[in-house]
Amino acid sequence: MSVSPSGSVSVSTATAPTQADLLDFVRRTAADAELVASLPLDPEGRTWVRLEGPAGSEAWLIGWPPGSGTGWHDHADSVGAFLTAAGELKENSLAARLPTDGWKTLELSEDVDRERRLSAGKGRSFGRHHVHEVLNESPDRHAISVHAYYPPLPRIRRYSRSGPILRLEQVERPEDWQ
Repeated sequence: MSVSPSGSVSVSTATAPTQADLLDFVRRTAADAELVASLPLDPEGRTWVRLEGPAGSEAWLIGWPPGSGTGWHDHADSVGAFLTAAGELKENSLAARLPTDGWKTLELSEDVDRERRLSAGKGRSFGRHHVHEVLNESPDRHAISVHAYYPPLPRIRRYSRSGPILRLEQVERPEDWQ
């Protein structure tokens, strides 16, 4: 709330960023060559720096060493976007709406798997409960990406996958990764 010199009161209400807003943010951020080059890279593990996302969103700059990946996971009730700033990432995802709670094991139908290759400058947005894994399959080159989520991640659910069987393994909260 603010008061103008004339004494009138105005209330500012920030609107939640949309998937398109988040994708625009990651695209602009990934184009910042100085920021991307400033990320320390580790030869064995992913590295990350938290960024200031738009309108209260959570954002990250992430470095992916050769052969690294996230494993299957979702971002619970958050929408998001990510874009490859350097190198290439592969995203495997499920084109199916899964139950959000109350299950430990699901058998997936044959037609739910999707694959995307995201070279530098390519990205995507996604909705709530989007189940995917992100991989750097390069044998010798790091990849760097920018990610944004809204609302800030309340939890991440991690899954294991064996053929058509998807199993909930762990639920992480923000204190587990910050």
